[in-house]
Amino acid sequence: MGILAIRDDLLRRVAKLAESRRSSIESEAEAMLLESLRRREAALNARHTADAIAAMTPSGSTQTDSVELLREDRAR
Repeated sequence: MGILAIRDDLLRRVAKLAESRRSSIESEAEAMLLESLRRREAALNARHTADAIAAMTPSGSTQTDSVELLREDRAR
């Protein structure tokens, strides 16, 4: 496995958390990295999906402001 250079203050915080959870520093750090990666990948996937949906809108078409649509619905 590889070696990471981690600031001492962060390592102390991970060690404190690991101790309170009765786990090793390595397993706690790995769990944190995995969770962070999952969240970042999910955000990236959401961004790609939003970009793909936006690309479906024909160029030059006018868009109605959602505020106007909401006001129209409430007036009914």
